[in-house]
Amino acid sequence: MGIDRIAVIGAGIMGRGIAQVAAVGGFETVLQDIDAGQLQSGLRDVQASLAKAVDRGSIEAEQARLALTRLRTVVALDAAVAGAQLVIEAVPERIHLKLEILEKLDRLCSPQTILASNTSSLSITEMAAVTQRAPLVLGMHFFNPVPRMRLLEIVRALETSASAIEAAQDIARRMGKEPVVVRESPGFITSRINALIGNEAFRMLEEGVASAADIDKALKLGLNHPMGPFELVDLVGLDTRLSILEYLHRALGERFRPSPLLVQYVKGGRLGRKTGRGVYEYGSST
Repeated sequence: MGIDRIAVIGAGIMGRGIAQVAAVGGFETVLQDIDAGQLQSGLRDVQASLAKAVDRGSIEAEQARLALTRLRTVVALDAAVAGAQLVIEAVPERIHLKLEILEKLDRLCSPQTILASNTSSLSITEMAAVTQRAPLVLGMHFFNPVPRMRLLEIVRALETSASAIEAAQDIARRMGKEPVVVRESPGFITSRINALIGNEAFRMLEEGVASAADIDKALKLGLNHPMGPFELVDLVGLDTRLSILEYLHRALGERFRPSPLLVQYVKGGRLGRKTGRGVYEYGSST
């Protein structure tokens, strides 16, 4: 099945980034959110991101202009998915929200439409079970910032068809991504390993082994990580990381029990860059 129309549900940081790479990849793209202000903010962010990409020489100015002509925003969910051959939900990482959205999408979309969840750890099989199209449900785990991160984890659930996986791989490459196919398991590949690294970093900070800045520096210089674990968690959001760890703890056992310091930071509202304070201070909300 040829795919040329994509709908992205949720205009948060991830949703707007996914919409951008879809539009740059040549797809007619609809970005949907129930909050009109969020849509306006998302569109401004995409415009700014494309302008920066042109300045860096990552894309040509004409490519950026054409991408913006392919991208539109809507509030109504039924209008967003009309005619879409792939719908990617990018709502917050809470299973009840994702199940609710997948159930609605199943009712609204054409029977041939592929439904994808941008989740970093949750069960695609559980999401597929609330639909009548399990062979056409899969995971597409994008990474933040979406326009610059090349990896895309494509997650095969219990009943996902080979044709749906192949279509997702083709779409990923058109978006400029390098896909890897993962059989569904808690945390997939990257979230599972990142959760362990980040959690251990919090334990070390709590024990006074080293400062946050020195732990970050050690992993960047000694292990060649592009970002330190605390820089990364501030970008992703401490609440998001805690939610993933809680899920992995339930699914995989004690080694994923969240650090008490991480829990304390989240309870204190230190959620990362989005609130202006996380492990580090950023001065104001971003």
